[in-house]
Formats: sequence, structure tokens, C-alpha cells
Amino acid sequence: MSANTHEHGHHAPTRKFPPIAETSVAVLALVIIGGIYVASHLPNPVSLTPAVISTLLATILVLVNVALLSHLEDFAWKVFFQVAKWSLIAYGIIAGMLEYIFIFDNVRGSALLLFSSILLVFAINIPIHFGFSVARHQEP
Repeated sequence: MSANTHEHGHHAPTRKFPPIAETSVAVLALVIIGGIYVASHLPNPVSLTPAVISTLLATILVLVNVALLSHLEDFAWKVFFQVAKWSLIAYGIIAGMLEYIFIFDNVRGSALLLFSSILLVFAINIPIHFGFSVARHQEP
């Protein structure tokens, strides 16, 4: 069998895609770094600047990914949206539970706003990552 043929005889797409998956991994790293940085200092006061910068960079990269996705032609959009929809539901629930934990642990003010922003970026990024990663291997 050729290098592009799976064991069941299906041909894998050899199409070149923009670095959407790689960018979403960078987003994940940025939000995790920002979240861990702030959480590791709580309940003591901490400068939120590094975490705000990482969250802003992550947000910009999510917007870049949305723009890159919007320019894809001949893409398995049905598969993308099916995977992204269920991932969004799951990660929305996870983000909601984490938000509850922050509120329950008396995180307030700017730190809570920052954590909420991080969770929002996280909950949007993961479905994009999963949807793209699955759909890129499907026939359009």
C-alpha cells in the first residue's frame, strides 16, 4: 500500500492546511500559563499583568484561527460543526464548573474577571481544535 493509503484502503487527504491546530495548541499553552500563574499566587495579591497579556495573546490567536477557518474551501464543515458543537457543550460545562469553583473559593474582582476570560477563551478554543483536527481528515 502507498504511504497515503490506510489499512482499509481509504485515501488520506494530502491537502495542506493553515496552522490552525498548532495555533490552538499555542492558545491552550497561553491560557494554562496565565491561569496557573495567577492561581499559584492566590489568595495573596499578585500582578495580573502577565496573565492579562497571555490571555490577550490567546484571544488574538483564537481570532486568527477563526479567520483562517473562514477562508477554508472544500472543507468537511458538517463534520467540523458536529465535533465542535459537542466539544463546546462539554467544555462549556467544564468551564462552568471551574467558574463555580473560583466563585466558591472567594476569588473576586479583577482576578475573577481574568479567570472568567481565560475560561471563555479555553471553552471556545478546544472545540475549534477538536473540530478542525477531525474534519481535516475527512472528505469535504
